[in-house]
Amino acid sequence: MSDNDGKKPLGLRGGAGNVKQSFSHGRTKNVVVETKRKRVVVPKPGASKSGSASPKAGDPSRRPAGISDAELERRMKALAMAKAREADDQAKREAEERAREEERERRKAEAEAKEREEREREEALRAKAEEEERKKREAEEAAKRDAQQKAAAKEKRQQPAAASQAPADPSVAQAAEARGAGPTGARKPDRERDNRNNDNKQNRGKGRGDDNRRSGKLSLNDALSGRDGGRQRSIAAMRRKQEKARQKAIGGQQQREKVVREVQLPEIITVAELANRMAERVADVVKALMQNGIMATQNQSIDADTAELIIEEFGHRVQRVSDADVEQAIDQVEDKSEDLQSRPPVITIMGHVDHGKTSLLDAIRKANVVSGEAGGITQHIGAYQVTTDSGAVLSFLDTPGHAAFTSMRARGAQVTDIVVLVVAADDAVMPQTIEAIAHAKAAKVPMIVAINKCDKPDANAVKVRTDLLQHEVLVEEMGGDVQDVEVSAKTGKGLPELLEAIALQAEILELQANPDRAAAGAVIEAQLDVGRGPVATVLVQNGTLKRGDIFVVGEQWGKVRALINDKGDRVEEAGPSVPVEVLGLNGTPEAGDVLNVVETEAQAREIADYRAHAAKEKRAAAGAATTLEQLMAKAKEDKNVAELPIVVKADVQGSAEAIVQAMEKIGNEEVRVRVLHHGVGAITETDIGLAEASGAPVMGFNVRANAPARNSANQKGVEIRYYSVIYDLVDDVKKAASGLLSAEVRENFIGYASIREVFKVSNVGKVAGCLVTEGVARRSAGVRLLRDDVVIHEGTLKTLKRFKDEVKEVISGQECGMAFENYDDIRPGDVIEIFEREEVERSL
Repeated sequence: MSDNDGKKPLGLRGGAGNVKQSFSHGRTKNVVVETKRKRVVVPKPGASKSGSASPKAGDPSRRPAGISDAELERRMKALAMAKAREADDQAKREAEERAREEERERRKAEAEAKEREEREREEALRAKAEEEERKKREAEEAAKRDAQQKAAAKEKRQQPAAASQAPADPSVAQAAEARGAGPTGARKPDRERDNRNNDNKQNRGKGRGDDNRRSGKLSLNDALSGRDGGRQRSIAAMRRKQEKARQKAIGGQQQREKVVREVQLPEIITVAELANRMAERVADVVKALMQNGIMATQNQSIDADTAELIIEEFGHRVQRVSDADVEQAIDQVEDKSEDLQSRPPVITIMGHVDHGKTSLLDAIRKANVVSGEAGGITQHIGAYQVTTDSGAVLSFLDTPGHAAFTSMRARGAQVTDIVVLVVAADDAVMPQTIEAIAHAKAAKVPMIVAINKCDKPDANAVKVRTDLLQHEVLVEEMGGDVQDVEVSAKTGKGLPELLEAIALQAEILELQANPDRAAAGAVIEAQLDVGRGPVATVLVQNGTLKRGDIFVVGEQWGKVRALINDKGDRVEEAGPSVPVEVLGLNGTPEAGDVLNVVETEAQAREIADYRAHAAKEKRAAAGAATTLEQLMAKAKEDKNVAELPIVVKADVQGSAEAIVQAMEKIGNEEVRVRVLHHGVGAITETDIGLAEASGAPVMGFNVRANAPARNSANQKGVEIRYYSVIYDLVDDVKKAASGLLSAEVRENFIGYASIREVFKVSNVGKVAGCLVTEGVARRSAGVRLLRDDVVIHEGTLKTLKRFKDEVKEVISGQECGMAFENYDDIRPGDVIEIFEREEVERSL
């Protein structure tokens, strides 16, 4: 510490001492300090004076104190190894430095070579431009000489006339020449001023540093090699500069040759798109439209005829195209025979309801699907893949058998290769069996008859084969070519024989497809899933559908987000004859739509928009009456027909279509069911609002209403009915529609009476004296007057008397008097028919 700190100096006693340390805020601390004396090593007289010599292990005079021979030898070895490592590192660094230097030299040489090539290219271009300029200048000079010669000849012809008008004083011409007028008419001071301006421009150009400007483009090698200088001009810029100089030397800008384009013109096009296809400025196109009397902005659409006039005005060619040409983006190329590979067959199980189609497929799949179906019937199309014991892969479609699902079965037959017709041995051929046969024949696919339920006591396979003969299905046992197998889904009888028959039929068909192309397939079923969005069950028919593919299906498009097989596992791709669930659609497609993979998202969106627009126009045209007579007929028909409006929401598209078709069949000429809206997914507030406005109930098939929809339905008094079996829904709608029918009036004949005499009674009119020949005559009943079995009058009785008393009825065999209300034309021999009217409730 320094002396001016006000503290005692450090003191030592006996090799140790106390030191007082000071800290902030007045704190102090005493510290004991121990000191050691520095050891001084005195060399012996025989030692070398050089301090660089290393001590030897056996030289105790050069060895530090307290170090043994082994320790000294170890330290010496460590020192030698460190020096060796240092030498190796130095050699490596030198080698790396040499490599970097060589790389820099190589890059520099490449940059110089590239720069030299660019310089030579520019010089060649400059020489070519100068040659062209020289040729044009020579041509211009030749043209000028010709013009001067013609002018001189003309001047000679006009010289006699000019001589008479020449000035008498030659000093006038000398004065004009002194003012600087030359042969070309330019004055000398003007030429001198032009020369001075050109010199100033050149000096200003030099002052900007043109000498330091680099030729060619800036490359990566140039930047890495550290070439100094700023950004250089591109070759294109230099060409433009040369072109401007050449045009200026020629004497003005020449009109560039116009490029004539072939413009594809659809029916409707926007002004901006038209300008883009012609490669013209939008302002010029708008101006041309205004000159033709059409005020349109760039975002407005014009028709094809107007656009054609504008295109021809700009000098381009027109190629008319249709809106349907957008579908040409879908690849329709025929596959080559060498690209085709064998594919699994697609088998559709068809038959009447409750004949055991799904149970048979369960036995093949060794699964249990029937228990999951509402009411024990299949109401969706299921697609499955089965691998047999022999290793063959089969794709199965399980279609519903109920009559309401006719359209779904029709779609199943369109995508199938083989139809397995399931007929119950105890029930034989039924209506839906006949429909399935018709679908299979219409699709022109081979059929295999599976006679199911052969384990039952009352099974009769012979009757099944005989009944099939009536529908032109001749099985092999009856001498035909249609295979038939007796099976039992319950016991498993005949299943191997059925699979063998399917495999044999598939071999005969030689089914092939090209997996190495854009995928195409058919939508078997579609639904709106709450968590996954629109989901479509697609059977790939050609190509391979991969995750990430962009596709268009019907009026919808999308990008494959995920592919899920029939076992619920995610897969990356699906080949021909493979059924998969496709996620990633922007909307729910129709069951039966065709899926096609396209190249870009823009193509998919354009095709989907075109199809949606075309479908909308088709629906509008179908629902619109075109003539006044049709409008009046439709109004009259609607007035006479009572309607039951309903709103239908289902879980999948196929079920919704089946319900709508079933609703269309309900009704007659007096009442009908009108489906206001049908869709897929949960019942929403929009559905409730539509139902309230039309006074319709909402039918939910395997779906439920969400909470806002339920609250809205309670407030507005809209009825929501839930169903899981289509039978119940159809029956309830039939009952509701039957309530709209007017009661049927039936006539019950209760008696006949013949007129014997006619009397005239004052204050009453003509009274017929009658004899009741059959039944009974009642005063409250209706009567008809028959003359020669022809109805002359129909009305009611004014009076019915027995002798002089009014009575309610007269039985057969008795005489009575009758008078008609407001009718007096009665004669002896006429017959009176007596009847009563009864109202009977009707049902559909």
